[in-house]
Amino acid sequence: MNSRVMLVDDDVELVELLRDYLEREGFAVTQAHDGAAGVAAALSGTHDIVVLDVMMPGLTGIQALAMIRSKSAVPVIMLTARGDDADRIVGLELGADDYVPKPCTPRELTARIRAVLKRAGSAAAVAAAPATAIVVGTLTIWPAQRRAERLGCTLDLTSTEFNLVELLARNAGRPVSKADLSLEALGRDLTRFDRSIDVHMSSIRQKLGLLADGRSCIQTVFRKGYQLIVE
Repeated sequence: MNSRVMLVDDDVELVELLRDYLEREGFAVTQAHDGAAGVAAALSGTHDIVVLDVMMPGLTGIQALAMIRSKSAVPVIMLTARGDDADRIVGLELGADDYVPKPCTPRELTARIRAVLKRAGSAAAVAAAPATAIVVGTLTIWPAQRRAERLGCTLDLTSTEFNLVELLARNAGRPVSKADLSLEALGRDLTRFDRSIDVHMSSIRQKLGLLADGRSCIQTVFRKGYQLIVE
């Protein structure tokens, strides 16, 4: 079945351009032109990914993302104004899986959509995969089910956050560079001034909580990246 994409942007001409390109690339595309309609569609459970513009009248993309994340883990890519780091960081903090600066080409957006969907994994792949768990101290991860627990409590991770935690867990006790984290978990090369990994790590740290000695579960290793502490 074709992956189902929801485009939410008040720029009707841009949406039509993106829809035509995505449909030629084999995606099933629906569209909305305001935040409220986008939220309703995203929460309907009928889409595999949502592309959400930040700058919309009425309910903004940031507000819409917060409403979506309060009830759903559907992957979300934010369309942000080029160079607008504030909206980009807020979106990532609220649980966006990735962002694409506008103006963007349909080809670039398509590549980002495919990367996020690949990371999220298909339902068929999850069902067929073995249920082997990764255990690091009080943290347990089931990659096949894309499920994680710490101290017996389920962690509410976005798709991107899960990928980052899994990668750190597979390298527990060793630092993983931001370049590797970006390439393996976000599906793209790390660029200069890109703070996406740092923002995601801040959110993950909050969700994992502290170790018994009060330290964060994830440590920053100077000039080497991030490391999951082995308890």
